[in-house]
Amino acid sequence: MPRAALRKPRPDLDLKPWLLQPEQLPSVLSSRSLFANDRPLEMEIGSGKGLFIQTASAGQPDHNFLGIEIAKKYAAHASARLARAGQTNAKMLAGDATPLLTPARVADESLEAIHVYFPDPWWKKRHRKRRVLSESNVRQFSRMLRLGGRLHFWTDVLDYFELTVELIAEIAPELGVPLPEKQRESTHDLDFHTHFERRSRRLGIPVYRVRYVKRGPTG
Repeated sequence: MPRAALRKPRPDLDLKPWLLQPEQLPSVLSSRSLFANDRPLEMEIGSGKGLFIQTASAGQPDHNFLGIEIAKKYAAHASARLARAGQTNAKMLAGDATPLLTPARVADESLEAIHVYFPDPWWKKRHRKRRVLSESNVRQFSRMLRLGGRLHFWTDVLDYFELTVELIAEIAPELGVPLPEKQRESTHDLDFHTHFERRSRRLGIPVYRVRYVKRGPTG
């Protein structure tokens, strides 16, 4: 299903504290370089309209959140949500996450959590290497997470879910077994994890939810 059209943020809304461009990023991404503090840092790849990063940052003011969204208008929309809410512990990057997933940009064991919700499934087999949860990216996610750090993965595409669970078991056993995350009942129209979860549940499409917790070498 294609994404719905978005309204542009109000022209009088200053997005600069919340919306980053790739050229504005520090050389190394950390809470210290992005937020001038040492709180645990969580990263969301593919933030879409920004519902998760807004609610998560509001609910965990003692953590910092960096959302990455390749579609510039969606990154602007998500940052506008943060700006209107005055969330000082969250920022959005308008750009591609892949070039950032390197030891030079994100240190080993420096992230508290990585969130990947409803990523593009890239249906054709020859395009699967473009998936967010590709073999190379999974290895980087594992490297970047601290011991006890979490990888959250939700999708409504069963094939993507099954292949990803198999891939993680094969190449990143240190992430442990997939732990199911339960669906909770929503209490209002925006009481969902993401807008994609809202859409899937309204259409009766099953959502597959797991998290991984990074273990030590001996498990």
